[in-house]
Amino acid sequence: MRNTFTIVQRVTAIAIDIALGAYLFSVLWFVLYPALIENPSAQLPNIYGYVLTMLFACAFATAGALGASLGRLFVTGKASNGMRRTIQIHLGWILLLVTIVSGWIVTDISPSEFFSSEGLRGAGRIFSALITPQFDIISAALSAMVETVYIALMSTIIAVPASFILAFPAARNLMQGSVAARAVYSVLRAFLNIVRSMEPIIWAIIFSVWVGIGPFAGMLALVVHTVASLTKLYSEQIEDVKEGPIEAISATGASQLQVMWFAIVPQCVIPFLSFTIYRWDINVRMATIIGFVGGGGIGTLLTQYQGLSKFHEVGTLVIVITLVVWILDVISARIRAALQ
Repeated sequence: MRNTFTIVQRVTAIAIDIALGAYLFSVLWFVLYPALIENPSAQLPNIYGYVLTMLFACAFATAGALGASLGRLFVTGKASNGMRRTIQIHLGWILLLVTIVSGWIVTDISPSEFFSSEGLRGAGRIFSALITPQFDIISAALSAMVETVYIALMSTIIAVPASFILAFPAARNLMQGSVAARAVYSVLRAFLNIVRSMEPIIWAIIFSVWVGIGPFAGMLALVVHTVASLTKLYSEQIEDVKEGPIEAISATGASQLQVMWFAIVPQCVIPFLSFTIYRWDINVRMATIIGFVGGGGIGTLLTQYQGLSKFHEVGTLVIVITLVVWILDVISARIRAALQ
């Protein structure tokens, strides 16, 4: 088993080195090089870049095989010695520097535009409108905010039972008994990672097409993302429970279900409640954002006024959002402190 793990480590390290080499050269060729040449039309065909990227990736992997491997450093967490360590350090700094420079180019950062007189005048007009709110819409704003809060509340309430049930098969320490159990664990964790990687705003777009624009679509989007997030938090808490109570309950001849209920759940109740309240806090904020894509609530109202450039009304909505989120944040913080 040890040799197999070592082989897996080596293969992983080589794959990382190849990926880093391909990344480094592709950034140099497709990002930095076009930014430096004066005539973009004179740039060499992309096919040269693809071929050279593959060659550079192989060279990077070869250097790693000789000992100066960033992949090995990532897998084992231990740096090489002597000259190899120096090469690793320099390669790491080169990767970081190239990433920062390419990020500056890709995001088109321009301090001159940020501090231009025209830009500052435009920002001044917007901020002056935001700090002079139009309170004629306060009734509609409060109504939309109530809808937003209930979207967050219902999504959290619906997601908690599903997350609680899924957390047990998603916990590594409970799914090591058989090949089938490990397969269920791996598939479930992979599925949850995919779901969680898609932000609630993406799910809101999907559900707004599925069930129509409105609070129901927003609530469903938050339910899906909350289940994936809470299941991860719950399962990791289960993985950290003490083994003593589990062994004691198991020694009495209890079934696996009884072991989970009487030995694991009591150790996790308080952390589960804390995670749930924290997630509710997040959902209140996210319920505002998903309104921009048809998820209902005050975000939809905010989008409408922003699209019409009615920034006085936008200022009113911002004040309402800020006050409500602040109040709910204080309440959730007090509850979490009481559970400690």
